[in-house]
Amino acid sequence: MRLTLTDFRNYQFLRINAGTEPIVITGDNGAGKTNILEAISFLTPGRGLRGARLADIKRISSAEDGSFGSSVSWAVAAKVSKGDDCYDIATAVEPVLREVGQDEDGSQRFERRIVKIDGSKISSQAELGNYISAIWLTPQMDRLFRGGSQPRRSFLDRLVYDFDAEHAKRISSFEHLYKEWYRLLKDGKHDNFWLSGLEENMASAGAAIAAARREQIARLNTFIEHEPDDVFPSVRLELDGTIEKLLDTLPAIEVEDRYREILRKMRRSVIYNDTIDGVNRTDFKVYYRKKGMPADLCSTGEQKSLLISIILAQSKCQSLYKGFAPVMLLDEVVAHLDDLKREALIGKIQELGVQAWITSTNAELFDSLRGKARFLHIEDNQLFEE
Repeated sequence: MRLTLTDFRNYQFLRINAGTEPIVITGDNGAGKTNILEAISFLTPGRGLRGARLADIKRISSAEDGSFGSSVSWAVAAKVSKGDDCYDIATAVEPVLREVGQDEDGSQRFERRIVKIDGSKISSQAELGNYISAIWLTPQMDRLFRGGSQPRRSFLDRLVYDFDAEHAKRISSFEHLYKEWYRLLKDGKHDNFWLSGLEENMASAGAAIAAARREQIARLNTFIEHEPDDVFPSVRLELDGTIEKLLDTLPAIEVEDRYREILRKMRRSVIYNDTIDGVNRTDFKVYYRKKGMPADLCSTGEQKSLLISIILAQSKCQSLYKGFAPVMLLDEVVAHLDDLKREALIGKIQELGVQAWITSTNAELFDSLRGKARFLHIEDNQLFEE
């Protein structure tokens, strides 16, 4: 991979020529290590590993007079290999004027993300999943099992993206339809024809989303059962969602009908209590198989190990089914791991042969990778070979 960042976070310009070996990036806290991983994550569908707003990513620089300014846009580009083929992938943000009648000139500025493959603009960022996939662990995910269901749902959907590129498009479509449906109900616009049309499309997209999630959960559970890890704990994955459970006993076409009826009946509840049931409320649950214990009741170290078990299983499973593994983005991944598990993770990364980008404030923790990985150090927004 050849990675190029332009006006991205703290980098005015940065280029990294990377081979297939793991890359360990070190530096002080706040040096910009995670920003590089985030840039790579934007080469896949979605909002990146931080889930940041597009406007918050562009570089902010200081002038000699102490004032601050920001760049107009940012861009990330990469040359990636998939099998014997190479592709140029680029994503960027461009400012757009939209007629809304709010400013003096009757327009409002906003940012729009664009994606290009081999120089040609593509209609949907979901198509990125056909060229590159990535999986990541960040310090914020250490609390994944103890917070609300939305981050867990997003984590699961990213696992699905790697096997079903259309899943990202369905998620985006459902979210757009849901916002429009919700807005109409909150505004008191009870146009039955309009609402029924939205509900028809929401039910269709929702049932497909639920089916794809169920398929991925079944695939990973089967793989984990037959290929248990020798160090990290074996996990059992489960979905807790109304639509997913309907698919256990009913064909997809009947589930769509049921979902459409659920949405119709919820029109009134939306107005009064915001209680919405469906694929946008599904929870992704993880269990420590040996202990039969939900992940949220496990220790911090056990939860980290469970997450690592999932991404290792996903990577192995993808290599088996699709012939290539996802890029691993591991941000301060060894926190809460003892020496045995840290070295085991390093060994498994090497065994898998994946391209792993690893950040740490302490390069010594990865001494066993010396001569087998590339070590880079960040200082003053610059990268140096160690």
